[in-house]
Amino acid sequence: MASLKAIRRRIASVASTQKTTRAMKLVSSAKLRRAREARERARPYVTAAVEMAGSVPKALFEPFALHAEARARALLVVVSSDRGLCGAYNANLMRAVEEKERELRARGLEPLFFAVGRRALDHLRRARATIVDQRVNLAPRAAKAELARELAARVLKQYEGGEIRQAGIAYNVFRSMFSQQPVYRMLMPAEAPQPEQAQADARGSTEPYFLLEPAPPELAPVVVRFYLEAEIFAALLDAETGEHAARMMAMDAATNNAGEMIERLTLEMNRVRQGTITRELMDIVSGAEALREF
Repeated sequence: MASLKAIRRRIASVASTQKTTRAMKLVSSAKLRRAREARERARPYVTAAVEMAGSVPKALFEPFALHAEARARALLVVVSSDRGLCGAYNANLMRAVEEKERELRARGLEPLFFAVGRRALDHLRRARATIVDQRVNLAPRAAKAELARELAARVLKQYEGGEIRQAGIAYNVFRSMFSQQPVYRMLMPAEAPQPEQAQADARGSTEPYFLLEPAPPELAPVVVRFYLEAEIFAALLDAETGEHAARMMAMDAATNNAGEMIERLTLEMNRVRQGTITRELMDIVSGAEALREF
């Protein structure tokens, strides 16, 4: 059995850890609130981009269809967190990325990775994956429009140059406070998104005629770039919101576990102290009885 001094030292250590986890929970809670607000503010922008891309003729997306002469490679943007202590947030994402990598290789495509976040970069390095670029240490915020524009430009440049046949982004979508689900979203080859009404309409009507200004060859890159930026920005916002939610729940669980451990250690300390007092009393009584015999 541990000594009384060792138990007290351990209680103090756990209490110190509990203060840290409680503070981290509060910080994550504040960051989560701001991330959810940013996500809601960006929703009209993303919705407008999808509606705009879905309202133009499909022919506008034809230049961005699959290129048969492109190299047999696929670019995969992986969005993780820079820091840990967020439960299984990064582990689940990396398992989904590994599964997607196996799928791409089975289709004869060599996967290339663009790591966003320190955890993704470290994992891909350990797996000896081909990393073409990285963005790490993005604090205080990773979900920025500048990063979305940079990623969209990178994807378009490599796809139009025939360096890749496919591009996609893997991230954790925010479902709820308790659920962040890894997803993979295709970015290229680009296809015009279908409005909900058009999907529900099964009459097979022909596509209406549009008079476009400027001409489709000039308009197509603008529409596709805007659509890609909106999709990537929404993914970054989802990933950031999910990260803070996962970290807040992980720190809440750690705080509760620390409290339970302190209670168990306190009971053990009381038992040890009571045992020490009992032994001392027995020594005193035994000594008194021995003196009485003499």
